[in-house]
Amino acid sequence: TKEKKRHMGDTKHFCPVSLKENFVLYPGLYEHAAKYQEKIYYFSTSEFRDKFLKNPEEYVSHNEPIQAPPLRVCLLGTHGAGKTTCARQIADKLGIFHIQFEEYLQELILPKTKEKVGPDFDGEPEEDDNKMTILSQELDNFSQTMAKTEAEKSKQEVELTDEEEAIKANLMDNEALPPEVLDNIVLDWWRKEPFRSTGFILDGFPRTLDEAKYLSERGLCPDVAVYIQVEESDVLDRLFPPRLKKWKERQYRKMENKKKLKDLKAKIRV
Repeated sequence: TKEKKRHMGDTKHFCPVSLKENFVLYPGLYEHAAKYQEKIYYFSTSEFRDKFLKNPEEYVSHNEPIQAPPLRVCLLGTHGAGKTTCARQIADKLGIFHIQFEEYLQELILPKTKEKVGPDFDGEPEEDDNKMTILSQELDNFSQTMAKTEAEKSKQEVELTDEEEAIKANLMDNEALPPEVLDNIVLDWWRKEPFRSTGFILDGFPRTLDEAKYLSERGLCPDVAVYIQVEESDVLDRLFPPRLKKWKERQYRKMENKKKLKDLKAKIRV
């Protein structure tokens, strides 16, 4: 074993081309190995091996050791497992960026949607407002005011781009994000500053098998992937109280709306 280690290349079992070009520690494969100056190098693909052999001096160390990339962590777990709480603490302790994936998606479309979208932000209050609107159409003056308001709102609506529509569909209905959309979001965290030299903890990504395959196909290899496993009862204890509070607030608003509508009808009859 010692003899083998002595003859391994500068990047050990990681691909030197991935490290040089993408600043990623991507494990090399035995079937894509090559020898240069009596040292064995392992590559992630046959294309990278061929690239290395054309100009090996570009990928080996000279006067100084090859610089390793910073830590990149993917933190996974079910909704309510406490990923974001843990991620913030880890990021603060290690001095790396914390990226909450779905929150980042919300921020990308928020300038146009004006409010967060998805199951956690949708609608029963809207439904109540719609019911009140329908009922109050009995009142001529009120219905005319509502019609004007709706017309003004429709004029103010901003059209979403195809990419923004894809992000909105993902947040609302779990529609898969196309690779070209992910390219515009994810690649920068591995390849551009300040993330490239600082490192990050990516909270809540990948969420699906397709997203994990996307990372692999793009050569975006995290150094660590952590899955937080918790009991269902713990998740319930964490999520139920705030949701119950929201439900009570909705019920209160609903009662207030009904009372206002009743008062309006009474005034018209008089």
